[in-house]
Amino acid sequence: MTLVVLDIVGLTPRLLQHTPTLRSVADTGFQASLTPAFPAVTCTVQASMLTGAPPSEHGIVGNGWYFRELGEPLFWRQHNRLVGGEPMWDALRRAQPGATVANVCWWYAMGAATDWTVTPRPVYRADGRKDPDFYARPPELHDELTARLGDFPLFHYWGPTASIKSTRWIVAAAGRILTAHRPDVLLVYVPHLDYDLQRFGPGARPAAVAAADVDAAVRPLIEACRARGDDLLCVSEYGITDVSRPIHVNRALRAAGLLEVHTQDGMEYLDPWASRAFAVADHQIAHIYVADPADLSRAREVVAELDGVDEVHGLEGKARLGLDHARAGDLVAVADPDAWFTYYYWEQDDRAPDFARTVEIHRKPGYDPMELFFDPANPGAARARAMKALARKAAGFRYRMDVVGLDASAVRGSHGRLPDAVDDGPLLLCSRPEFARGAVAATDVKELMLRMAKR
Repeated sequence: MTLVVLDIVGLTPRLLQHTPTLRSVADTGFQASLTPAFPAVTCTVQASMLTGAPPSEHGIVGNGWYFRELGEPLFWRQHNRLVGGEPMWDALRRAQPGATVANVCWWYAMGAATDWTVTPRPVYRADGRKDPDFYARPPELHDELTARLGDFPLFHYWGPTASIKSTRWIVAAAGRILTAHRPDVLLVYVPHLDYDLQRFGPGARPAAVAAADVDAAVRPLIEACRARGDDLLCVSEYGITDVSRPIHVNRALRAAGLLEVHTQDGMEYLDPWASRAFAVADHQIAHIYVADPADLSRAREVVAELDGVDEVHGLEGKARLGLDHARAGDLVAVADPDAWFTYYYWEQDDRAPDFARTVEIHRKPGYDPMELFFDPANPGAARARAMKALARKAAGFRYRMDVVGLDASAVRGSHGRLPDAVDDGPLLLCSRPEFARGAVAATDVKELMLRMAKR
């Protein structure tokens, strides 16, 4: 028997009406609200669910942060040693020596002591090209999955062409590992709801369609689990809510004389070494890093006065939120429910760095949901540029996929702040009624997994 844990990112009680298969998991078990860790973003919440600890202990203060020792803001790192605390699989093996765990696309997978690992990992070629691929362990798992499922659909996993195709591949890979290798615990990340909820908002028709598509994609895996007598646990990391206001926090810090840029070839780059204060934006949360404590009050004043900012937390606020870790910003700003933070620091778009108009998750000093769109100002022209770039790639030439727009008002959904209503927050569905409760914290999910996996 296997415990299968599905992370249906973005699933909320409001969307559950469109997912009969997922809803049926609770028919013989239970449904509970899930209180996310703060900030309610993927890397932080997953780390809290897997370690049972808040970010003040495990150190994952967002999807990215300012690496002070490197002098660089970095997002979407992959090594598991960044996560502090005891992971679920170590705790499971202490209780049950020889227990096995498979991780299919939960974050910080590389270097983790799981028995089977699958995580997106492009081929970064020497000439600058990027090809779809994934990392797998043991190494032979890569060829096993590729032979059965084809290449990992990276460009359907993120970017303007992100679609249900990546979720179908992930679920199929999980199904293969389940039947061929029979782990005691199988972790499966299901990303699709994230895309159209950010593009269009959770109340728009595409959100309901996306929820139904996810339900159809996971149905074969859930049916296989039931046929085998496996246990099912479905969690979501956060709920996505409607937004209409981008907050350009770094532009405000620059106007106040606190943020500096340097220029190369007419393009402006954030200069974190020289800046007195700058923000690392992450959805509805912004970590504000302040070099000199003497500038804290001024930086706080600048950020707090911005339209769309709800709260700015210092030491006491961070401690109250479980975010008092050395990696966190000296200040942490929280957006209003209908607002979110951009990373933009340039004042004129013709001075933006070339990566701003591309899907480049590792070079941007902040999260950029505009990567989910072909430039809304002229999507036809953006698609034409994409086709031309793909032709160059196919011919073996270097290319630049400059299809991302810079008008952040196109984004309609975001997350990160704690939910203001249960119906807009994440949830938990469990097939085992004996563990029923009305609410579960993200930090309690690890213990629930261990109890469900007990043999």
